[in-house]
Amino acid sequence: MKKTTLLQRKLSFLLVFFVYQFAFSQSGSLTGKVTDAKGQPIIGANISVDSSSKATISDADGNYTIGGLTNGEVSVTASSIGYATQKNKVTISGATTLNFELAEEANALEEVVVTGVVNPRAKIKSSVSITTLDVKQVEQSAPRSTAEIFRTIPGIRSESSGGEGNANISVRGVPISSGGSKYLQLQEDGLPVLLFGDIAFATADIFTRFDRNIAKVEAIRGGSASVLSSNSPGGIINFISKTGKTEGGSMVTSFGLDYNDFRTDIEYGARIGDGLYFHAGGFYRTGEGVRSPGFSANNGGQFKMNITKEFESGSVTVYTKFLNDRAAAYMPMPVQVTGTNASPNWSSVRGYDATSGALQSVYLKHNVGLGPDGNVRRGDVADGMNPVSKTIGVSANFDLGEGWKVTNNGRFSSNSGQFIAPFPAEVASASTIANSFGAGSTLSYANNGAAFNTANGLVARIHMFDTQLNNFNNFMNDLRVTKKFDKVGVTAGYFKSIQNISMSWLWNSYLQEVSDNNPRLINVTDASGTLLSDNGLYAYGTPFWGNLARNYDTQHGVSAPYANITFDATDALSLEGGIRYDMGQVNGSFAGGTSSAFDINNDGSLSAPEQNVFAVNTTSTTAVDYDYDYVSYSIGANYLLDAQQSVFARYSKGASAKADRILFSGLDYLDGDKINSLDFLAQAEIGYKRKFAKGYVYATFFTSTTTEEGGYEATSNSIIENDYKSLGLEVESSYNVNEDLNLRGAFTYTKAEVTSGANNGNEPRRQPKMMYNFIPTYKFGKSDNTLGLSFIGQTKSYAQDNNELVMNGFVVVNGFVEFGITKGLSLNVAGNNLFNTLAITEAEEGSITDNTTNIVRARPLPGRSLSMALSYKF
Repeated sequence: MKKTTLLQRKLSFLLVFFVYQFAFSQSGSLTGKVTDAKGQPIIGANISVDSSSKATISDADGNYTIGGLTNGEVSVTASSIGYATQKNKVTISGATTLNFELAEEANALEEVVVTGVVNPRAKIKSSVSITTLDVKQVEQSAPRSTAEIFRTIPGIRSESSGGEGNANISVRGVPISSGGSKYLQLQEDGLPVLLFGDIAFATADIFTRFDRNIAKVEAIRGGSASVLSSNSPGGIINFISKTGKTEGGSMVTSFGLDYNDFRTDIEYGARIGDGLYFHAGGFYRTGEGVRSPGFSANNGGQFKMNITKEFESGSVTVYTKFLNDRAAAYMPMPVQVTGTNASPNWSSVRGYDATSGALQSVYLKHNVGLGPDGNVRRGDVADGMNPVSKTIGVSANFDLGEGWKVTNNGRFSSNSGQFIAPFPAEVASASTIANSFGAGSTLSYANNGAAFNTANGLVARIHMFDTQLNNFNNFMNDLRVTKKFDKVGVTAGYFKSIQNISMSWLWNSYLQEVSDNNPRLINVTDASGTLLSDNGLYAYGTPFWGNLARNYDTQHGVSAPYANITFDATDALSLEGGIRYDMGQVNGSFAGGTSSAFDINNDGSLSAPEQNVFAVNTTSTTAVDYDYDYVSYSIGANYLLDAQQSVFARYSKGASAKADRILFSGLDYLDGDKINSLDFLAQAEIGYKRKFAKGYVYATFFTSTTTEEGGYEATSNSIIENDYKSLGLEVESSYNVNEDLNLRGAFTYTKAEVTSGANNGNEPRRQPKMMYNFIPTYKFGKSDNTLGLSFIGQTKSYAQDNNELVMNGFVVVNGFVEFGITKGLSLNVAGNNLFNTLAITEAEEGSITDNTTNIVRARPLPGRSLSMALSYKF
């Protein structure tokens, strides 16, 4: 027994000794402070000890502490968004101090990019034209919608006048032939939001929301986009989410000062275990928005979350998104134009302010008719653009050793929703509209029966674009395997996607006065006294356009193997080339409409509109079953002139497949050889990149050739078919004049031309020769007080391809001022379109009658709006 007790004592002594030794060896700690060049603390900076899981963030005073370190030399990295990353070596010996002074990051060419490249690399070493915007840079341009963010990207033309979505987005003079972003792919974390960017009433930006979950936006023009994504020969805009690897979060509450809108955002991310971290956040908003629709047009929000587990040789991220948002869709509206086609004067119509008015009205809240199943249904105009998206995805990457690497990014999205908005098919005098129903017809207000007497004398023929987005589910998966052989890297990939497109067009026709204050509905009575309309509705359907009740039910599958080779020929010269083979399969059906008598309001009698109700004809469908394929390729080179500058060149060619816009064209949809399903785009570019101690400059000369085979545009009810060519120059730059003043800007010169058809030799519609932005920011007082302006403009362009009516050039001035109230808490006041400029981005009419007063249906940017936001970073 004594021997046992003695043995226990010896073992206890040894255990205590080893524990002491271990604790002593782990007793080192590191403390310090992270500041900027002016000595002000940087809150939320990420400090990590390399080759370990030890990391923390700086507190409200910029201080940090990391404990449990082994004594000896270690490398420590400090980073924060907007500042240059700094890495220092330090010898840990007990309590050790290491301070960091971070410089502001004006030199974006050192930033590592992941979009449009097979392996992440610095911009200065990449043979592509790419722009990166972080959250701070986005806020400096005071955007009111996701599409407005793109206006500061060189080469990108974003017509953001339609509201939160449904924007027309083009790149480098490549035309907007049918709406949306046909040649440019919107992505979230490396996968397309939708397989096609120009689906009618379901463009990719409708299902995309920018909030504080986003770490940065990367935009590539041309380059390798055609090889690394389907339907994206023009470029890629990629929204990259925060991961939580850098701990911290923010709360932001904003509201309109001169308009009714409220929004709150919250996000947070942190480590929750060894190599395990998460990020979660979202927003919710409600209010009318920057225009006056007469009801709460903005109502909804988004939630996103991801969790990442790091392993010794890689990581796995699981991510999810839930989006259910409502925002008004703004169609072209009445604008007065005088003067001549070549020198027009654009202004608001009497009684309708084009910078703040809306065609939506409290008098027209619902659209009732027959649904695709033949039953009575009611659409709520307040739904506007209402995307509903439920997403789950997994991204994994592993280093397999001996130069092998494998990555896979897969996502399933359940997408549906609604698009409903009033479109002015015609705006004319009351007498013109009345006589279209027969000589002697008269107009009266639907709400009180009084004779029409609106001061401007104008009436709008409204087609209610009521479109159900039944099923837009998709699956996307991108698998890549890379092998590195000394100076050569070979990547083989396989992209698979399935995209459903199921929607129903359930449109009706109304008459409405032209007013920016809840326009009233108009009834029409014929010469015999017979009422031809019911509460402003004169047709269940759109007879003015030959009726357009439609139903689409198609599924689009794409299988695309691709390969890419990189060759570091020397320390300065790198070469890259890639090829992709897209194979598409389309099947399903579509149906047009038919008319019948139907008692919609169930009152036992048939009103004039009910005697001819146009609805989807479910008994007569057209089968769809065809294939297509195309090859895309790209080759590029980058040469480092020295550590500060490089030049690059690239040629690429790819295609974009049509989806819904090819249907209802009278083609043989059972034979892919007889269908004009593809449009092709080829681009060549030569670029120069230069970094300075306080900034950078990036210039790219480009040319492009587009071969189109025609696509349907709903707003003009026509097939647009043209070929195009363009050449131009993109320049972007940023420069820190001193510690307080930064100047950032970009411009794009484009000379574009239609090269086929009746408009051969003309400029493509809505394409200005020059687009530009200039964004100066100035820090004053303390480093957390900032004043900024943004000047975003373009030169004149033509309304349509016939090159008659000119849309004047414009510059929109935005501004913001941010005050630091206390540690982590700031107040921001922002103004958009401060001078209330009437900026026209598109027009339906291609010409006017010179030297008379004309009414043109055009889509202007919203006018002046002021907002305030209270932000807390933690």
